[in-house]
Amino acid sequence: MSQKSEEPAPLKTHYLNQKKNLVLIVGKKLSQVRNVLKLKKVVLVKSISGIRGTLENIPGKSLSDLDISKAILSYIKHVINKSSKNTVVIGRDARPSGDHINKLVIKILLENGVDVIDLGLATTPSIGIYVNTHSLSGGIIISASHNGVEWNALKLLNDKGEFLTKNIANKIINGEISEYKKLKKLGKYSFDKHALEEHINKIISINIINQSAIEKKKFKVIVDGINSVGGFAVPELLKKIGVKTIYKLNCVPDGKFSHDPEPLPENITEIRNIMKNNNFDLGIVVDPDVDRLCFLDEKGDPVGEEYTLVLAAKQLLTKHKKIITCSNLSSTMALKKITISANGKYFPSAVGEINVVEKMKEFNADIGGEGNGGVIYPKTHYGRDALVGIAMVLSLLAESDSSLSEIKKELPQYFISKNKITFNEDFNLLVDKFKKEYIDHNIITIDGIKIEKKNSWFHIRKSNTEPVVRIYAEADSSEKANLLANEVIEKIKKI
Repeated sequence: MSQKSEEPAPLKTHYLNQKKNLVLIVGKKLSQVRNVLKLKKVVLVKSISGIRGTLENIPGKSLSDLDISKAILSYIKHVINKSSKNTVVIGRDARPSGDHINKLVIKILLENGVDVIDLGLATTPSIGIYVNTHSLSGGIIISASHNGVEWNALKLLNDKGEFLTKNIANKIINGEISEYKKLKKLGKYSFDKHALEEHINKIISINIINQSAIEKKKFKVIVDGINSVGGFAVPELLKKIGVKTIYKLNCVPDGKFSHDPEPLPENITEIRNIMKNNNFDLGIVVDPDVDRLCFLDEKGDPVGEEYTLVLAAKQLLTKHKKIITCSNLSSTMALKKITISANGKYFPSAVGEINVVEKMKEFNADIGGEGNGGVIYPKTHYGRDALVGIAMVLSLLAESDSSLSEIKKELPQYFISKNKITFNEDFNLLVDKFKKEYIDHNIITIDGIKIEKKNSWFHIRKSNTEPVVRIYAEADSSEKANLLANEVIEKIKKI
């Protein structure tokens, strides 16, 4: 591992007055901050996914410096100090607040005797793989993933490069830490620029990727990197696995998100319009930290993030007679259908990456993930990884004489309606009411409540990352899915 030792640069601090709330932003010129920061509400969310919130420096109500400091000190206590090692890797996406949070976290770690390897701008899966490859104590990801630029977050990894278990995560996010004493011996700081290279090499090394077939196809691919780390990570992967023509859209990693970060059809109109007027084989859209992914077919039509995992699993099925798959309760039925039709086994899990990972380990699943565009392939690591999903789907396309739209038609056709509403009543009361009303249906309550009908389902759950209730509904047409979702929403409103 090639590393260059250096001290973190001094901080540049600006305070913005947004509707009488003081906002702390570091590492950007004030003019830049004013252009990129649009605060709507004060939010702090603590869950097994980490701690995230808006950027007002209001302790206990937003992602303040104090809340960040408490979380990192608790992480040191419950994770780093429990490890035989003493080194943590840290990386971030390109949102403007990341530079300040990165420096603050590094300062706390060093002053508590923890050695730090800084990756700078890095994808979430790159950080996870790096922890595992270099046998470190843990990893810290500074990214609010699909949330807007006014948000940021801390995502914490264990010594396997995986998200923390529920028990450990709860200790960290709920634990109170007294003021710490600076040690005489500080931790060591180093910077490593090779994490992405190591990540891509690991993907290439797995036997599921067909580089030679990809090279022969001479694919023309367009990438929307939303002006974050995907802007350089995805093109670099494509180049390494043999894609000949790469068109970059929103690929400058300056954190000025070009659209809503969640890769839903309504948020990716720019790339859709470009593809409809040009000759591309494939369109790729990732979220700011590159753990979520969606594709567009050669016509510029979104395949849908729900089918990202299904397509990756289909590629795996071309190499194996049967496989074991896993996805969360809010994911499409299509994965279950193609798995069982190939005499494989499918297992559902609660929503949340760590829940999917635990279920995959329990049943030794070959592939898993979430319907939000997350692919988990254990031969690279137990974490959602857009890059491995891209490589697998490109291999599927390269080994087939069919276009992506034709391949999609061969899959079971389902449509999901995704909604969220504010719900201030007792959620347990909501669950009980739906259990009574749908007593004659198949009911799953491992995460909120899921009701399965003959050829449709709906799922109601509390969000892990936002103060809302999420409602998912799936059917064999978009009209039926939307109708079912609206029926459920109206019933919730009456509670």
